Amino acid sequence: MSGEAPDRPHPAGGAAPRWAVIGIFLILLIHTLAYARAFLMPLVLAVLLALVFSPLRRMLERAGLGSGPAALLIVGALLAGLVAGIATLAAPASEWIDQAPQIGRQIEERMRELRGAAEGMREAAEQVDSIAKAGETPSDPEVQKVVVENSGLAADLALFAPGILAQIAFTLILLFFLLASGDMFYEKLVYAMPTFGDKRRAIRIAHDIERKLSRYLFTITLINVLLGIAIGGAMWALGMPNPLLFAVIGSLLNYIPFLGSMIGVLIAVIVGMISLDSAGEALMAGGAYFVLTAVEGQLITPWFVGRSLQLNTVVVFVSVTLWAWLWSVTGMLLATPLLVMIRTLCEHIPALESFGNFLSARGVERPPGEER
Repeated sequence: MSGEAPDRPHPAGGAAPRWAVIGIFLILLIHTLAYARAFLMPLVLAVLLALVFSPLRRMLERAGLGSGPAALLIVGALLAGLVAGIATLAAPASEWIDQAPQIGRQIEERMRELRGAAEGMREAAEQVDSIAKAGETPSDPEVQKVVVENSGLAADLALFAPGILAQIAFTLILLFFLLASGDMFYEKLVYAMPTFGDKRRAIRIAHDIERKLSRYLFTITLINVLLGIAIGGAMWALGMPNPLLFAVIGSLLNYIPFLGSMIGVLIAVIVGMISLDSAGEALMAGGAYFVLTAVEGQLITPWFVGRSLQLNTVVVFVSVTLWAWLWSVTGMLLATPLLVMIRTLCEHIPALESFGNFLSARGVERPPGEER
């Protein structure tokens, strides 16, 4: 009889290696996403756009167009919109770049006005609190001067322009091939699934992702266009220059949750300090921008987007900042559509239902096992 003790299961022993493997996988995944960003950004963007426009492509096919002409029409419309947007932004942006030193001096003067008003209020409060030391005058803090130099921003943009244009071209060409191929990839997916039930589930998941992504992006686009019109009208009423430019910037920035509205408010305040008569009017312009985006984000978008597409705001904010760190502006634009796609995928896989509920907004969770 052997004196060795029989092997016993260690329930907690397998958990540590499993979580260690998951942690290593996540670290490698994040490193790969950051390292291969130049290739992965246009690839992921093209795939998402193909999912968004596949329902439109099928509608054009039912109207009599083939897959190729339908894809060419969609990609051509996207390219025309992109060129129109660039043309709208190019002239004012180049003018601002050329006037960067003067703009810097104007901002410094306005900040000095605000600093002087704040210093006056602080000195008055100190005099009230220190009557016994009336003879002592607090020394003025040293004013830090801001020197804005022409650092060659136009040259930097010219340096990065070829890479940006190459990524845009890669995205549009790949999008054309994905749309022109029709439902070929779905057919391949069905062929690869082992059972009939798996085939049905795969097609159901793909079509549901298409439907929800299309609904989300088309709804958001319509809301953003109307928001841009409202922002442009408000800037025009306040006497801001280039209200059309503000309308375009407001529409585009609103695709970026949270951070986009903050950037827009900052732009409105800076331009107001340069163009308007006083710092108070500049703050009023920023306040008007903030109010419009707050009403849109808190009331209009949740109402029109719908229950099934509402996401956890904390998760959305963390996702936007993470993808901004990984893929810059493109990552911020892709963050929310990727969350919509992941949540839709979780709704169809029982093992991921809890994670899908975690991604959803408060009060819109699905009970486990609920039929769709």
